[in-house]
Amino acid sequence: MRHVVLDTETTGLEVTQGHRIIEIGCVELVNRKLTGNHYHQYVQPQREIDPGAMEVHGITPDFLADKPTFDRVADEFLAFIDGAELIIHNAPFDVGFIDAELDRLGARRTAVADHCRVTDSLVLARRKHPGQRNSLDALCQRYGVDNSTRTLHGALLDAEILADVFLLMTGGQTSLGLSDDEEGSLDTADNPDGGIRRLPTSRPPLRVMRASAEELARHEQRLDAIAAASGGPVIWREQQSAAE
Repeated sequence: MRHVVLDTETTGLEVTQGHRIIEIGCVELVNRKLTGNHYHQYVQPQREIDPGAMEVHGITPDFLADKPTFDRVADEFLAFIDGAELIIHNAPFDVGFIDAELDRLGARRTAVADHCRVTDSLVLARRKHPGQRNSLDALCQRYGVDNSTRTLHGALLDAEILADVFLLMTGGQTSLGLSDDEEGSLDTADNPDGGIRRLPTSRPPLRVMRASAEELARHEQRLDAIAAASGGPVIWREQQSAAE
């Protein structure tokens, strides 16, 4: 299974007002593991950038002056996402801008839906955490994802952060390594039992720490206090008697 986590930065918020894409960032997941493959491209939008948008992402017209226009990078971008399931936070925004750019290609006209399926991670988050804040920053805090470097929005950085959040939110995966060759992974070649790691029979026995007489007495005192407060039998003692 191949996922591509995607984010864009734009000249403004409204695609209907002719705003354009100025940055695309994508990271690849295969079988829910980061592969290290990514697509990152700044784009010359051929129009001004709203001051409010510049405050968010910090990308200036001077920086974009020598960058390629979208038509020059479209084929490479489409090849990267082709056949994947796109993971996008607030997908209608990004897909709307990408489709508008693709629509400008004329004879090469196509759409995101022609190349891949789209999953909106914001919709997933709202289902999983109804009534809570589900921005990317809020999800980072909820799932313990480090976003301390996110002082400004950036398409590739935000895609990398979203990939971590998506894996944690959809499967509880906490190891986000690039391969199965990391320390602590299971090597099925060395484990004929299907990857099950078995402890050696020659290992030293575990040390058993038994409660002292004083500790046992305090335990009984605690059970007496529970019995007095509840006015009934203590389940712990009933279970102990049954076991004996």
